[in-house]
Amino acid sequence: MARHSLSRFLCCLVLAGSMLLPSGPSFAATQVRDVRIWSDAEGTRIVLDLSAQARHQVFTLENPDRVVIDLQGAELGVPERSVELRGPVKALRSGRQPNEVLRLVLDLDGARKVNSFLIDADGSDGARLVVDLAPPGAVLPQAPTGKQVLAVAADSIGSHKSQPEQPVKSVFAAARGRDLVIAVDAGHGGQDPGAIGRGGTREKDITLAIAKRLAEAINAEDGMRAVLVRDGDHFISLRGRISKARQHGADMFVSVHADAVKDRSVRGSSVYVLSLRGASDEASRWLAERENAADLIGGVSLDDKNDVLASVLLDVTQKESVSNSVEAASRVLSSLGSVGRVHGNRVRHAGFVVLKSPDIPSMLVETAFISNAADERRLRDPGEQKRIAAAIHNGVREYFYDNPPPGTKVAALSAARRNGGRLPPEAVAGR
Repeated sequence: MARHSLSRFLCCLVLAGSMLLPSGPSFAATQVRDVRIWSDAEGTRIVLDLSAQARHQVFTLENPDRVVIDLQGAELGVPERSVELRGPVKALRSGRQPNEVLRLVLDLDGARKVNSFLIDADGSDGARLVVDLAPPGAVLPQAPTGKQVLAVAADSIGSHKSQPEQPVKSVFAAARGRDLVIAVDAGHGGQDPGAIGRGGTREKDITLAIAKRLAEAINAEDGMRAVLVRDGDHFISLRGRISKARQHGADMFVSVHADAVKDRSVRGSSVYVLSLRGASDEASRWLAERENAADLIGGVSLDDKNDVLASVLLDVTQKESVSNSVEAASRVLSSLGSVGRVHGNRVRHAGFVVLKSPDIPSMLVETAFISNAADERRLRDPGEQKRIAAAIHNGVREYFYDNPPPGTKVAALSAARRNGGRLPPEAVAGR
């Protein structure tokens, strides 16, 4: 995140501390460009994409249970019926209130605790109003106070790499713009061999082979570029892997693994994303502890307090990243199911350190269980390695074509595909 962008974001959090609409002259008309909803076991997030900042108020009503969002001087720029309802949100209605207030009402299936915050426009992204709903019986963490955020930022902001903003571009100009960057992380390495199969297969060798094939497939994709976090047999700390992804401005982080469990009959692929409450079951906890301990093998302490800013802002920034991670991971899991067996039919949640980047959608792919004899043979087969890599690539590609970041070549190609047209030669020149 660029230093000046972060400053605007922090200032926005301070201003969002008051939930009441202040008095005074109304803003110029702000358009609600889109309403997006994600929902999983961790809770529900509602994001309103705005053309500009708007004074807002968010509150709940009972009998029936509803969330009400009031926006000063705003208008709804998308049809209500176009919003895909998820989780506890059963209906969306809108109407005009006195004093130029747009009111959005979301009907819920039950009472929910609510938290909201505003994110200022940042380069190619417009302003966003984020509304979080806690699961039944849970309480969402509140955003840190302005003093807390600014105090931590003052100590930490200098350690974060500045990245240039991406300006808003037309579709065809974006086709000449930046590629999506996918950080491909081969698990383990060096003095950390990872899991070892009964036939002597080392996880670090398998993950590197698959990661290289995955990078090749990504680099062959127009509009995408892969960065290998580990390109040889050497050790990289878990937080060092996150740092390398950030240094390259990664749009997604994919960590490749092939783990083991005591039950040698267990086999198949699985995909993990970060759980904000920790591991979702005992098996996930065991795996998370095992991966986290890899730093100790490399002689690097896990008690790293340099990333204080990320931990403080986790509650208000990581939720959207996890939501995006879940959607992308679901595509990858489905794609893996087309080339082999999957271990369970859903994306799993765990506390892997390599998934904890607050600003990069991340997933950890357990390609197969090296502890299972059949899976071990499969992992050693170059042809199977290629098929696994292709399946991961296809899932990532499908996600980005449905959710292309503005200002990227994929955004232009996706738009052209949706419109059934072709880009003119000048639109792809200069690549």
